[in-house]
Amino acid sequence: MSDNSSLRTPSQRIAWSATIVISTLVFIFLITPILAIMPLSFSSGSYLTYPLPGLSLRWYDDFINSPRWMNSLKNSMIIGVASTLLSMVLGTLAALGLAQWKSRLKPLVLAFVLSPVVVPGVITAVGLYFFFAPIGLTGSYLGLILAHTALATPFVVITVGATLQSFDTNLARAAASLGASPLYAFRRVILPLILPGLASGALFAFATSFDEVVIVLFMAGPEQRTLPREMFSGIRENISPTITAAAVVLTTVSVILLATLEALRRRNERLKGSST
Repeated sequence: MSDNSSLRTPSQRIAWSATIVISTLVFIFLITPILAIMPLSFSSGSYLTYPLPGLSLRWYDDFINSPRWMNSLKNSMIIGVASTLLSMVLGTLAALGLAQWKSRLKPLVLAFVLSPVVVPGVITAVGLYFFFAPIGLTGSYLGLILAHTALATPFVVITVGATLQSFDTNLARAAASLGASPLYAFRRVILPLILPGLASGALFAFATSFDEVVIVLFMAGPEQRTLPREMFSGIRENISPTITAAAVVLTTVSVILLATLEALRRRNERLKGSST
């Protein structure tokens, strides 16, 4: 590291220092709202104000003992887990098909599959609402699960597709030549190799569903209010410090998912390093 830094020209050192400073400022800009919210969740006062009048866990107690908040958290978990499992199946099948498909239409089809990531969420929500309303899927758990699946599947396609870039197709052919059925070859040969990418996609899919609020605003009924939807309603109707406790819960879940994703990435790099 010291040898490389000594070989840099003055302009390169200035550019490197400027990059560090700008990156630090951007990080502070992004993390400051989170750091500002977290202390408020421990406030003993009834208003979102600084300085804190005292420290208390009353808002976490209100969050845990409130049927309204607990029901919204349960809905978020149900919809998130169900849409994650469904997107894992659909995304893996799509990634496997696209990896083996050789056609000029492949980029067009891939762009169509990934369009929910690129298209603004409001447009996606409006389109799904007008598509699901005539068939009676609005205001139902099934409709929300399918909508979140459409939103989360592209993340599984991206991560599994990236893993398949380094996959040796001769392994699957060797399994088939030894008499393995396609399902057995997938379960014993392909799946273990693409599992890191599949796990990463599943984490992204769950985080996308768990934090999503725009589609829920369009499609959820009174019984399908998720945690972000409940927070949105609380901000509009009655600003309570309980919202800050819910925000800390959402942030904690996101941090755990990111930490798990980073652990999986490092494990995958170690496995690649040991195999080479």
